[in-house]
Amino acid sequence: GGLFLYLYGIKKINMKVTVLLVLALCLIDLWSVDKRYLNDSHFVAKNRLYDDMKKTPADEEILKDEALNYRVLNLSTNTFNENNTSYWHKSIGGYHAAKLRRYQEMIEYHISTEMMQLYQRTVEHQGDISVLQPDSFQVLNMLNMKYVIMPVQGGAVPLENPHTFGNAWFVNQINYVSTANEEIETIHEVDLLHTAIVSNENKETLGGVTEMPIDSLASIQLVAYEPNHLLYESSSSVDAVAVFSEINYPGWQAYIDDEKVAHTTANYILRSMKVPAGKHKIAFVFDPSSVHLTESVATVSFIVLVLGLLGMIGWEIRKRKASKNKIQE
Repeated sequence: GGLFLYLYGIKKINMKVTVLLVLALCLIDLWSVDKRYLNDSHFVAKNRLYDDMKKTPADEEILKDEALNYRVLNLSTNTFNENNTSYWHKSIGGYHAAKLRRYQEMIEYHISTEMMQLYQRTVEHQGDISVLQPDSFQVLNMLNMKYVIMPVQGGAVPLENPHTFGNAWFVNQINYVSTANEEIETIHEVDLLHTAIVSNENKETLGGVTEMPIDSLASIQLVAYEPNHLLYESSSSVDAVAVFSEINYPGWQAYIDDEKVAHTTANYILRSMKVPAGKHKIAFVFDPSSVHLTESVATVSFIVLVLGLLGMIGWEIRKRKASKNKIQE
């Protein structure tokens, strides 16, 4: 690039050629760098991809369930080092090189232990999950684990979990803790179906209450689901605190009846908010401010680039006109 500008400076090439050469150089540079990270070897034919992700009989059986949103735990594979389950279902496990730290810590502190206990006790009871004590795997229950794929001789079978908490639920008690360590360590010390564990720094978001009366007829349910937009309907005769079986990842915005509201983290990884009495529509929308900032920066940069090119072209045109007029004089 510097060479082209130098040649232009000593009048060996004109403005138009200089601009074209610089643009071509930028294109070649971007192309070569991009190919290091995304090239032909990263693409496969659709039929080949589909063949790699084979649907098992267990997957087929689970997919008959038309519920909007639930999770599946696959114990017939290496749960956290395979993605076939995630291809067909919303999975408790799966693998990705970039892991959410808090979820990884939940795996290490609680989920791995619960998985082993669930497997052992399910085998002991000949696959009858309904007779198991749900407090021994309540982290899996709060993650809305509706199905477990159990290994059997010659394959695997899906078992439905009757103890799952569902997509959202109201709690009647909030335990506030001082540190993240205390938050994760308290998980198995309380009944998560009725108690939420929240950091002291998020206390004001829930109004600072520690106990909430619950309307016995209160309900909250998921009525529409998209990966970036979840819609719930709630009904309660009193103010309530709800916990949602969704990871509280940065960038999610919460709304009650289309009015933006604050929500917070409960149980170390999930979302929670205070819901006023009455009937309401609650929405979670993934709309991170970083995306808008990036779009704004890209737009401004593009405008500056175009204006710069137009300015250079205009300057060249004026220069040529001045030179032509001087010759005529």
